[in-house]
Amino acid sequence: MASSKGREDSPAVRVAEMEKMSAEQLKAFKEQSDLEVNLLQDSLNNIRTATTRLEIASSALNDLSLRPQGKKMLVPLTASLYVPGTLDDADKVLVDIGTGYFVEKTMTEGKDYCDRKINLLKSNFDQLIELASKKKTVADEAGAVLQAKLKQLAPAT
Repeated sequence: MASSKGREDSPAVRVAEMEKMSAEQLKAFKEQSDLEVNLLQDSLNNIRTATTRLEIASSALNDLSLRPQGKKMLVPLTASLYVPGTLDDADKVLVDIGTGYFVEKTMTEGKDYCDRKINLLKSNFDQLIELASKKKTVADEAGAVLQAKLKQLAPAT
């Protein structure tokens, strides 16, 4: 059963199916494939950004764990606004779990949370790379078949 699926997805079968389509259908199919590739690229960029932010957060947790209690520091309220503060308890941190919800965790649990999220994002990134590559191949094949069809139609008109 797996081998028949592999044959259905083979480039020769896809091209044969594309050649049966009209030029208009093929153009619409290529546009749809290109749109899907662009959406996957956007998702890949978002995953890269999220991974980078989590890596920065993990690094900040490591730096914070090395500071002594009572240490004066600047506390970020936004990306560009910092206020002076004093480190009260370096073993407890607030972790943003999404949509404005924060959970108090120990430093170890916070680091573990960041590491698990980073690993999950990297796994999703790898899967999306593979999917985007396949979609890009399909879009390229559709473009090649469309160009061939247009060349065949050009001398006839």
